[in-house]
Amino acid sequence: MTILKSINPYDSSRIVNYPQVSDMNLVVLLGRANTAFNTFRYTSFEQRQGWMNRLAVILRERSRELAVLITKEMGKPLTEAEAEVKKCAWVCEYYAKHAAQFLEKRVVETEAEESVVMYQPLGPILAIMPWNFPFWQVFRFAAPAVMAGNTALLKHASNVQGCAGAIEELFSEAGFQEGVFQNLAISSDRVAGVIGNEYVRAVTLTGSEAAGIAVASEAGRHLKKCVLELGGNNAFVVLNDANQELALNIALPARLQNGGQSCIAAKRFILESWIAEDFVPELVKRVGQLSVGDPMEEETDIGPLCSVKQAQEVEKQVRDSVEQGAKLITGGHRNGAFYEPTLLLGVKPGMPVFDEEVFGPVFAIMEADSPEKALELANQSRFGLGIQVFTQSESSASLFIEGAEEGAVFINSMVKSDPRLPFGGIKKSGFGRELSVEGIREFVNIKTVWID
Repeated sequence: MTILKSINPYDSSRIVNYPQVSDMNLVVLLGRANTAFNTFRYTSFEQRQGWMNRLAVILRERSRELAVLITKEMGKPLTEAEAEVKKCAWVCEYYAKHAAQFLEKRVVETEAEESVVMYQPLGPILAIMPWNFPFWQVFRFAAPAVMAGNTALLKHASNVQGCAGAIEELFSEAGFQEGVFQNLAISSDRVAGVIGNEYVRAVTLTGSEAAGIAVASEAGRHLKKCVLELGGNNAFVVLNDANQELALNIALPARLQNGGQSCIAAKRFILESWIAEDFVPELVKRVGQLSVGDPMEEETDIGPLCSVKQAQEVEKQVRDSVEQGAKLITGGHRNGAFYEPTLLLGVKPGMPVFDEEVFGPVFAIMEADSPEKALELANQSRFGLGIQVFTQSESSASLFIEGAEEGAVFINSMVKSDPRLPFGGIKKSGFGRELSVEGIREFVNIKTVWID
């Protein structure tokens, strides 16, 4: 059975090896999740609220320690990693406060003496999570699922097993009973067997398009609910009437947060024609002022990508796009797992940096001669996760709000996830929603009760 390896992408040093759980122990863990569910489901919202709030307190108290673990395992700057941990505390507090209200039974007027809709937990839920936000991706699933009364099973990415184990320990420290949250240290080739296990009631995945297809197919074979949050190729649209300074200030974090390794990062920059003349040189200037280096240093803006393999993939996407006619303005060099912030002009459909999700610090820039053309380019994607549009025109804003084929439209702001708002996409970006009231209701039994 393969070993799960944690390797520091900054210097390629091996942090630790994690043995996979045996088949026998995996069966025990799955059974434990089911046993825990049969008691945990009957705990009150007030009890769960206490544990969840305690979890939030621990996350805040240990945010720097946990951030160091994140940075060592996947390379994001330490300041970003600490902000990620604190955001996890926020989502815990949010669902601790609102879960009871979101799942309160709803009375419906019918000819019955009484008719109500109830929201009840399903059972053990399997979460298959990626490395790019190794804490946030887990907590935005786990906080609502557990507050609803479900138990949680985590199959995390192999390279962030330290984070996975730490999260399990945090739930235990907060007071949740054994089996409510468990890490399954297994490789991807064993996931299908877990999905098919009789105790697993549903599955959620954040990952690639290919992984989504595989998980949805397996869940479908067993008639199990699934939620998929997959890739994105988000457009960053700047129209001629935009506040250019605002757009520039947001452009860098929108593209470069987490080294550009984010499904909701801005990837295709669509500039209305005349604003591009000033916008591009200023963007090049600001990118050139960024500090690239050791992610443990406070002043570092961009660290390595998660692995040499990931940097090589970005390098290939850029190289192939240049060969197809894109113009390299700055960047374009790789050193181990580091990839320079890169700007490409003249990007067109058919190029990898237009058609594919680029998980790295690459600005794919193109021009449009009207808002309508900009919308057409933005929609020319198999993905549909989110879009950000910069304009001071109500009519242009309305054009994109109504016409963008996306799960989210942000006007004069950066696309982001927020516990108060539903999060998810359409087309090849997946289906289902996380966060807000919609997220907690994904993994409950919506039960109709009719009494005469």
